[in-house]
Amino acid sequence: MELDDNAKEAAREIGNAINNAVSESEAVKEAIEHLRDLGYEAVYSLNLKIALDRIDESMEADEPAENIELELTDEDLRTLQRMKIKFE
Repeated sequence: MELDDNAKEAAREIGNAINNAVSESEAVKEAIEHLRDLGYEAVYSLNLKIALDRIDESMEADEPAENIELELTDEDLRTLQRMKIKFE
């Protein structure tokens, strides 16, 4: 599906919002500081894949989206675990 400029901008906005939330998180800052106290420098990466699907008016509101896929590396999962975020 080709996205129009408005949808592309909205996808960029959500990516920026997630990045800002993680970077401004006190829990993340504390976890990084804890690693530094232990003598390690945190190097991490969080990959986010955003899939958009146009809303079909025939879809029911409580029907889950089928095209959402989030690919996380082992390092991403460890980072989320340190942040006490569950990913299933």
